[in-house]
Amino acid sequence: MALWAIGDFHLSFQVPEKSMDIFGKVWVNHEKKIVKHFNKLVKPEDTVVITGDHTWGHRLDNCKEDMDFIKALPGRKILLRGNHDMFWNAKRTDRLNEMFNPDLYFLQNNYYTYKAKDGICYALVGTKGYCYEGLDTIEHYEKIMKREVERLQTSFDMAVADGYKNFIMFLHYPPTSIGEQESLFTIMAEKYNVRDVIYSHCHGIDRFDDSFKGNVNGVEYWLVSGDYLKFKPVKIID
Repeated sequence: MALWAIGDFHLSFQVPEKSMDIFGKVWVNHEKKIVKHFNKLVKPEDTVVITGDHTWGHRLDNCKEDMDFIKALPGRKILLRGNHDMFWNAKRTDRLNEMFNPDLYFLQNNYYTYKAKDGICYALVGTKGYCYEGLDTIEHYEKIMKREVERLQTSFDMAVADGYKNFIMFLHYPPTSIGEQESLFTIMAEKYNVRDVIYSHCHGIDRFDDSFKGNVNGVEYWLVSGDYLKFKPVKIID
């Protein structure tokens, strides 16, 4: 068994006008790269957390083929909500879990578990997150940030109430805005002694260093954007 992570599939089987090929060579036929690497690396008993931006489809009926693609990949797939996942009504995550059970699991206002080979049981917590990218007002940024922190707190609260003390944390957005040395998300990670923080969203070589990578204050930070990984899932823990 192993825990893997990757993000930003940006699938468009039913909305071909949104093909990612225009964004560079790494994106050409990226769906085939995903399948190749999953089939080579991920075993049926493994868990993969996919950190958002799954599909360009805005509704469930025009992203069915994208969901079928993800379902067909090996392993237990846990999906986090990304900023482009318009099919995912944030208030109806439970409905998605009912619809796609047992093929896909949706992480928001809840948590999932992973038992490592050393016997330690981790609570997998997460939310979309948010960071300031200069595209909105400070007031709007603070409003969205507050909402996302509350959602992440809900995940932690539920896991703690069930007795969990070991955590791996997932975000779609990077944990800090550009230039920040801490944020509400990094503070929360340190408060709960989180082992790892995994995030995506950052695309292109000019954005890969937007936030933390590696060990910061005892927390290991991982960027898992699909193009950064060349669509090869990264193993977080055995």
